[in-house]
Amino acid sequence: MTDLPKGVRHLPGYLSPEAQLDLLSGIRAAVQAAPLYVPAMPRTGKEMSVRMTNCGSLGWVTDKERGYRYQPTHPVTGEPWQPIPHALLDLWQEVAGYPHPPEACLVNFYAAEAKMGLHQDRDESDFDAPVVSVSLGDDCLFRVGGTQRGDATVSFRLKSGDVVVLGGEGRLSFHGVDRIYPKTSTLMSNGGRINLTLRRVTIPAA
Repeated sequence: MTDLPKGVRHLPGYLSPEAQLDLLSGIRAAVQAAPLYVPAMPRTGKEMSVRMTNCGSLGWVTDKERGYRYQPTHPVTGEPWQPIPHALLDLWQEVAGYPHPPEACLVNFYAAEAKMGLHQDRDESDFDAPVVSVSLGDDCLFRVGGTQRGDATVSFRLKSGDVVVLGGEGRLSFHGVDRIYPKTSTLMSNGGRINLTLRRVTIPAA
């Protein structure tokens, strides 16, 4: 694989097939209480190609009227988000190298045609904490670059059970998903890809 930008780590096959199934069960339970919905871009109101929900005390949302933000409740149901599954909290402790727990877990579901343009995760107050991303289901082509939009990028395939960490110099790296490879995983009977993104949002109290 081409060398990744500094601070970006790819941990292939980090979760065993059994761990993936257990995690999927926990995410499905969370989605039952906080259903997937279609987010919209700020200003234009254009719908994104992914469906999303969250776990944790805060959830990342976006809409035409108020834009990108974190809030403690589901924008459709008005109910609080479900807790982050323990398996993800354990994973954070193992790979984050950061002493405080995540506050948000963004759940993105990618159908076969979905993608995600290059972007930075910068709606958080605490950039000392990394972003930890978990892939479940079908493979995708993941692209990551530097901290400027025009920086060179590298692309590589993410498989079910892979983990990516954006930390240190790579915390604000531009990244995105160029495509999904349908029917490359049997984890979910109807196919698709779930991406789980763990983030610390607020600066911990001293």
